[in-house]
Amino acid sequence: MKATINSINMPVLGFGTLINDPALAISATRDALEAGFRHFDAAERYRNESEVGEALEAGLAAEGLRREDIFVTTKLWNTNHRPERVKPAFEASLKRLRLEYLDLYLIHTPFAFQPGNEQDPRDENGNVIYDREVTLADTWRAMESLVDEGKCRAIGLSDISLKELLPIYEMAIIKPAVVQIEAHPYLPETELLEFCKEKGIVFLAFAPLGHGIKSGPLEDPVVLAIAERVGQTPAQVLLAWAVQRGTALLTTPRTASRAHENFNISVLPEDAFEEISQIQIRQRFNAVVRTGVPGFIAKGN
Repeated sequence: MKATINSINMPVLGFGTLINDPALAISATRDALEAGFRHFDAAERYRNESEVGEALEAGLAAEGLRREDIFVTTKLWNTNHRPERVKPAFEASLKRLRLEYLDLYLIHTPFAFQPGNEQDPRDENGNVIYDREVTLADTWRAMESLVDEGKCRAIGLSDISLKELLPIYEMAIIKPAVVQIEAHPYLPETELLEFCKEKGIVFLAFAPLGHGIKSGPLEDPVVLAIAERVGQTPAQVLLAWAVQRGTALLTTPRTASRAHENFNISVLPEDAFEEISQIQIRQRFNAVVRTGVPGFIAKGN
C-alpha cells in the first residue's frame, strides 16, 4: 500500500497541508514525514508554503533524506491564471517552499479570478470577481512552459470536472499528469476515474475521509461495520478502499499518532471493498468544482 503510481513516481499516500495554524502546519508536516509520508501537497491558497518548506527542510535533515526522496506538489491560485502571472507565481511558491524544483504543479481550480494580490476578490455585493479575459487553455500553455524550462517535472489540474478536463486534454502538448479531485464513497467520481485510467492520468483523491464532516463516510454504518470486522479504524478502511480502486490520495493528520494510523493501511478483503463500493449515498463536501467559489478552507485546527 506504499507503492508509487504512474510514470511520475508519485507515492500513493500523500499528506495534504491545508492547516490554518502555522505552528501546527510545521509540526504536522514533520510528523507526517517521520511516519513515512513522502508525498506532500501544498498550495499558494493555503498561505502556509513557508511553514511547509521549513518543516520539510528540517525534516529531511533529521531523517537523513534527500530532496529526491520526497514528492512535492503545489498549486497555482485563481488570481494568477493570466499567462504572464504563472511563472512569477510558480517561482514565488518555489522560494517559499525552499525548493529548487517541483515534482508537480497544479492549476488549483479551473476558475480565473481578477488578477492581483487579493486571493478572494469580491465586488460590493460580496460576489467573486472573475477574470473573463483568460481561458483555461491560455493558463495551461503557460504551465507547459514551466515544464519546458526544467524546474517543474509534471503539471495537472485540480477541482475540475470531466467536461472541463476533456478540452484541455485534447489541446495539451504536455498532457495532464494528475487530476486532483474530491473523491470518497459518497462521491466516487467513477466516470472521471475511468477516463484517467484510460489516459494514464493519476487520479488523486482529496477528502477521502469526507473532510471529516459529520455525518460523512467516517460515520457510515457500512464503513463502521467493516472496520470492526477487519480490525482497522474507519479512516484506515476508507483510505484502503481509495487505494484499491486505483487512486492516489491525500489526507491531513494533525498529530503523530494520526499520521501513523493513516500511513499504515492494509488491503481490504474483496467483499469489504465491494460493500463500500455499493454505498448509494451521494454527497459533495467541496462545491468549488461546480461554482468557482473559493475552495474548502478548514475553520478549526
